[in-house]
Amino acid sequence: MDKLTKYQEYVTKLLTNYASDDVSDNDVEVQLILDTERNHYQWMNVGWQGLNRIYFDIKDGKIWLQQNLTNRNPAEKLVITGVPPEDIILGLQAPYKRQYTDYGVA
Repeated sequence: MDKLTKYQEYVTKLLTNYASDDVSDNDVEVQLILDTERNHYQWMNVGWQGLNRIYFDIKDGKIWLQQNLTNRNPAEKLVITGVPPEDIILGLQAPYKRQYTDYGVA
């Protein structure tokens, strides 16, 4: 399995698990967006019970965590799954701050 296919699978599985774990309120709609053609992946809850959102892109062989509005650590979960930390970019951090994280810089 090539790297892109593997990363698509890892991100899809992670977000699908998050979405299926979070179905506690009928007033909250769980949305899961998995665009494997353009490599955009998003899980979000829409409603009045709070805001949960995680958004990833896969580009240039790296997984970019663009937004995380949860108390979860999806980057750490991806490392546990087998993604090398240098292949995870915290796009939600300013470029000059990324060198101080445990992950890639771009």
